[in-house]
Amino acid sequence: MSKQNTNSRPEARLAKGFRDIEAPELKALNDMTGKIREVYERYGFEALETPAIEYTDALGKFLPDQDRPNAGVFSFQDEDEQWMSLRYDLTAPLARYVAQNFQTLPKPFRRYAFGNVYRNEKPGPGRFRQFMQFDADTVGAESVAADAEMCMLAADTLEALGVKRGQYVIKVNNRKILDGAMETIGLQGEENTARRLIVMRAIDKLDRLGVDGVRQLLGNGRTDESGDFTKGAGLSSGQIEILEKLYAHQETGSQDFFLAKHATDPASDDDKIFTSDTGNQFVWAHPRFLDTYATIFAGSATALEGIEELRQISSLVRAAGYGTKRIKLDVSVVRGLEYYTGPVFEAELTFEVKGDDGKPVRFGSVGGGGRYDDLVARFTGEKVPATGFSIGVSRLQAALSLINDKKTQALGPVVVLVMDKGEVATYQKMTQALRNAGIRAEMYLGSSGMKAQMKYADKRNSPCVIIQGSDERAKGEVTIKDLIEGAKAAAAIKDNKEWKEARPAQFSVSESHLVQEVHNLIKRHQA
Repeated sequence: MSKQNTNSRPEARLAKGFRDIEAPELKALNDMTGKIREVYERYGFEALETPAIEYTDALGKFLPDQDRPNAGVFSFQDEDEQWMSLRYDLTAPLARYVAQNFQTLPKPFRRYAFGNVYRNEKPGPGRFRQFMQFDADTVGAESVAADAEMCMLAADTLEALGVKRGQYVIKVNNRKILDGAMETIGLQGEENTARRLIVMRAIDKLDRLGVDGVRQLLGNGRTDESGDFTKGAGLSSGQIEILEKLYAHQETGSQDFFLAKHATDPASDDDKIFTSDTGNQFVWAHPRFLDTYATIFAGSATALEGIEELRQISSLVRAAGYGTKRIKLDVSVVRGLEYYTGPVFEAELTFEVKGDDGKPVRFGSVGGGGRYDDLVARFTGEKVPATGFSIGVSRLQAALSLINDKKTQALGPVVVLVMDKGEVATYQKMTQALRNAGIRAEMYLGSSGMKAQMKYADKRNSPCVIIQGSDERAKGEVTIKDLIEGAKAAAAIKDNKEWKEARPAQFSVSESHLVQEVHNLIKRHQA
């Protein structure tokens, strides 16, 4: 082949910010989404699937990352020169669907959906441009009971996936309190939309950056460890001081959430101080502390409305049996998307595990949501109340794989070896007999010898291989080699001679008993 042809070959490489997902992870993913679906359907939600591509104006511009081209979305023009975009979440397409089918839908309309979403954002470790979300939304319910139900749904879903009580918390806040604070510092109005987004993005990073880091982002900006500079909101020190009353109180030698010093309740152990990886101390605010916030923002009707809604949510979830160890008020929760208009929630894992490098890892937020009463109104001109919750499936799956007591790889198919190419029909018949009995099985389709076929079966994580050479065929038998038990025995055998004499985990059965013996072998390993 000429050098010119060689140079024209494309390089086999992944697009930046994307990843391949292989069979073991896909199986775990399917199991996980099945459990989530069961909980969502138990709550009365129905499935809906919308396209991955929408008209750009239908999606709107609500992403928190405004520093990227196309406001954080992947966009292109079709043959009619209309702009189209890959969906960045599942909520904006739902709003389009509801507006388009409003007259025929039951109200409230309750739907769940799952699928990949796409963000044209700077990728990083564990942060990809394509990831899966699993959403539940109630459209057409104005009552905060719908918001309270979303919090309960989140708690029940995590527990169904094996996250124990005490390992998670659903944190609840109200965007109206932050909006009221924005009004107080003069940041209302369309002309301040971009600055409000920067403020929300900054406060949303409180757990990771700490109070000092957030203060820099609220001011002129912040330079991170890599030297990259992020432009701030440009607020004055007086404006920042008012906002900090929401989430932080600077004390000598520590950075504490506002009112942390009042968090001890002798009658309850629900209010606990939690120290994050950054050394910041967080208090899960008890409803009684809302009185203090009502005093601070007494001049804002918006903030007072948000505080009252939090009181109602707290009362509703407690009446349903969800104490503050499961669902708690936390005024640090912001959520980065602009379209939220009321209560917002975040599902956070509170435990630490050790990563591959032995260092502690805390996953933090694995889901969130909130109320978005104005999203459908973009299409209809009329307010349509809505609230929803979304699970970040990929992030939660990574966390679940670490909290399991042991990591087990799913068994692969039984592999029927081809010992004699003239007997392929016989081997195919055996394979089909196993499949007809509900056993995953395949006949080796390569052209290699027995040693390579055995290696292939090992790579497929096969529980066993089926061998029938001329000797076994003459006797009407097959040899079943248990690869799992064989691997265990091999570890205890010191030399090749002993191996050949013992032939561990290998036995012969009649052809008529093949299916039953393989079934028994798989059942033992699954147990």
